[in-house]
Amino acid sequence: MRSLKPAARCLAVAQHLKSIPYASQPFSAFFSTTNNIMALNGTTTENGTHPLSSEGTTLSSLPKSWHLTSSLPPDAAFPTPADSHKADRDDLGPRQVKNAIFTWVRPEKQQDPELLAVSPAAMRDLGLALSEADTEEFREVAVGNKIIGWDEETLSGPGYPWAQCYGGFQFGQWAGQLGDGRAISLFEGTNPSTGVRYEVQLKGAGMTPYSRFADGKAVLRSSIREFVVSEALHALGIPSTRALAISLLPHSHVRRETMEPGAIVVRMAQSWLRFGNFDILRARGDRKLVRQLATYIGEEVFGGWDKLPGRLADPEGTPGDEPPRGIPKETIEGPPGAEENRFHRLYREIIRRNALTVAKWQIYGFMNGVLNTDNTSIFGLSIDFGPFAFMDNFDPNYTPNHDDFALRYSYRNQATIIWWNLVRLGEALGELIGAGPDVDSESFITNGLNFDDDAASKPIEERAHKLITQAGEEFKAVFMAEFKRLFTARLGLKTYQESDFDSLFDSLLNTMEALELDYNLFFRRLSTLKTADLQTEEARQKAAEVFFSQVEGVPGPGTDKEKARKRVGEWLDKWRQRIEEDWSSAADLEERVAAMKKVNPSFIPRGWILDEVIRRVEKEGERDVLKRVLHMATHPFEDAWTGKEFEDGPTGKGVYQGDKAEEERWTGDVPQQKKAMQCSCSS
Repeated sequence: MRSLKPAARCLAVAQHLKSIPYASQPFSAFFSTTNNIMALNGTTTENGTHPLSSEGTTLSSLPKSWHLTSSLPPDAAFPTPADSHKADRDDLGPRQVKNAIFTWVRPEKQQDPELLAVSPAAMRDLGLALSEADTEEFREVAVGNKIIGWDEETLSGPGYPWAQCYGGFQFGQWAGQLGDGRAISLFEGTNPSTGVRYEVQLKGAGMTPYSRFADGKAVLRSSIREFVVSEALHALGIPSTRALAISLLPHSHVRRETMEPGAIVVRMAQSWLRFGNFDILRARGDRKLVRQLATYIGEEVFGGWDKLPGRLADPEGTPGDEPPRGIPKETIEGPPGAEENRFHRLYREIIRRNALTVAKWQIYGFMNGVLNTDNTSIFGLSIDFGPFAFMDNFDPNYTPNHDDFALRYSYRNQATIIWWNLVRLGEALGELIGAGPDVDSESFITNGLNFDDDAASKPIEERAHKLITQAGEEFKAVFMAEFKRLFTARLGLKTYQESDFDSLFDSLLNTMEALELDYNLFFRRLSTLKTADLQTEEARQKAAEVFFSQVEGVPGPGTDKEKARKRVGEWLDKWRQRIEEDWSSAADLEERVAAMKKVNPSFIPRGWILDEVIRRVEKEGERDVLKRVLHMATHPFEDAWTGKEFEDGPTGKGVYQGDKAEEERWTGDVPQQKKAMQCSCSS
């Protein structure tokens, strides 16, 4: 990979792999000015959400299933839901669980819960009518007081709550058994209109066998953060788990650094499986369950083996092309020594999804803060939000986690860490990948890899190593293609030229870093500039003023304002020339501005804003402020919110009545003392 300047080194991924050339085709093939954000699945609108469906259904009428628990083995200590339900709640606490994917476990009962807010967007996407949030059934299910699919009198029913067993590498070190220590899944709900299935889960609902030394609870502070950011990421077009509702538990007092009020978030995702599900099985040598889980993911989570990516035309050359799909389950592709079976196709699907997601994180300056393997999604979702943050002033070394002394999970390292995690997953699937054409032979299924037989094991090991390394090149190519595509869109260009990487992308990031410019505000303000106003050096330097914080007045340490304006002006000149190449006339101005505003948010839920919301809800008893911040987060590309009509406002369709002064403050310059905030993993 080319030698990059300091700010652009955040683009380097999988640094231990050899450099590869990237596809040089015009990015007009991937870019549309009227639909710039591409979702991974389903029919979506330009902001990454499903088109508005009809009113929605009731919770009781929502189609439900329990595919995971009916397909995979439960904890032998409680082999049936009835066994778990009859057990004392204290007997469902921490212990080691083996030979199982999950444990049947019911939520703890809650007293006098208060439903603080629901997400209209998540309600719509699950297929529920917004009015369902006013029903007693919804409020009771949202805190675990009512179990859907289960009759407590007859101890029977089609489904029962469960918690997953998994392990993980935390900060690069094996941490042993982890699991859903305070998350309990209720059911899988399928939207009747879209056919999309979500696993609905409670976070903070009580202890499980995977709680370790914790209490199974969640505090209001972290619950508000997760509730808002889940929906914000989705609205930005970034694949993410979702947040349906949040409830305050007035009688729950939780000890973290201090005593804090407890809360429960209703979360949903197409799948809550993560790399850690395979980590624990590999660590325990449970090869049978590795195969069973991988098969479940291929057939159920991804909808069938034929949905997975086929072999690339030249996987050892430039693996940047879109792979074919529709490959039958038993098909083996590739030459001797590099035969690709369905489990390798499964691995590549997970790789491609995660490459796309981390590219989107980088584009929008989002940092998860704790990218352990148990926090990395099989489905390619942003998942498990602790010390996350969005970038303020551009700083590639920034990490929002104050315990991350080595900057392992900093902005610049995120893509490399996701690949590190994918290698761990590759090690867990390595035997299945390495088996190649013999993956379904009776001998391999029964005996697996025999390290005592070098002649038999060496080809499997070599094939696995070759294919995983090859997949690393694919990860890098998919990441870079998506990064370039979205950076091109954020700059308002119709096409990508190879020279853009150095002259526009790299130089802009270096300028942002040197002058301490706000990452997301820069792009939004750039959206409003007219090239007609940038024709002279003097005009460009005057236009540059808009990018400097009016709160601070000084554009970075040791930099005078004149030099700063000149540096930004020089970049604006290069940008102007490229805009004029891509947009033929001044008549295109309105379309170009509209296209840029569709990918450059005016609002993101920054740490200081979330801290303010938490204080006002927890300490001052406000409730509407939470609904207002959620509304802005789920409509991030608006110029203003108050007085505008929305299809999915807090109370449904209608003119939204917010707080205009609050909106202007939250979308303006960030106060100096509130930038680059950090927090702990404690939640």
